[in-house]
Amino acid sequence: MLNLQSLTVGYRNTRGVVLSGIDLSAAPGDFICILGRNGSGKSTLMRTIAGLQAALGGTALLDGQDIASMRPATRARRIAVVLTERQFNPGLRVNDVIALARQPFTSWQGRLGDDDRAAIAGAVEVTGVEPFLRRFFSDLSDGERQRVMIARALAQAPHLMVLDEITAFLDLPSRVEIMALLRSQASEKEQIVLLSSHDLDLSLQLADRVWLLDDAGGFSVGTPDELSRSGALGGAFDTGAIRFSPEHGRFEITRTR
Repeated sequence: MLNLQSLTVGYRNTRGVVLSGIDLSAAPGDFICILGRNGSGKSTLMRTIAGLQAALGGTALLDGQDIASMRPATRARRIAVVLTERQFNPGLRVNDVIALARQPFTSWQGRLGDDDRAAIAGAVEVTGVEPFLRRFFSDLSDGERQRVMIARALAQAPHLMVLDEITAFLDLPSRVEIMALLRSQASEKEQIVLLSSHDLDLSLQLADRVWLLDDAGGFSVGTPDELSRSGALGGAFDTGAIRFSPEHGRFEITRTR
């Protein structure tokens, strides 16, 4: 289980508190989309949950253990993180990048065992990255690079995956394929998947639950249908040019020039 208890996230400078008083939980198998406009705090929340940024208050617990207090090796075995930033040495090939996911599970010699190779092979197969395994990671397109990073996260076999805007560089068919794959993996492997996205319509079709952030620091939680009927989606995203239609379950343009 993932449990957020009175969690407050933000920065110890002039930016201050971004979100506060968050009490939420997620169970194995949950595919949760975190939605909100730019600047609403999605990335700050996800970095804090992943242990990459200190909370200003409260705790994030995974299987009853405070994530912030975990030893780095323990955190690496339990939590996989995929961000939009490029993170790897340009001299690494794709197969090396994916194999690094198993480093927390190997001995001090770093040798891959049968379980490690099986996890890597499974991740390669389901993400379709096998055609460019021998290519240098730095030579890949943005979309190919993101697909490799997702393969790496799957090879890690974590309890929790934290994925921040991972579909930003993918075309529409690839976005559908990857998000459907992650939802399936969450269910089949009993993993918790937290995914932030600006792909609102697709997120609403696939998410088990939505954590919805608004510009005022508000926080709404529910199924896509619940948030649609309550008006929370419209409250977070409606502008003079676009509105969420509860009747049709999608965003609609309200005016054109």
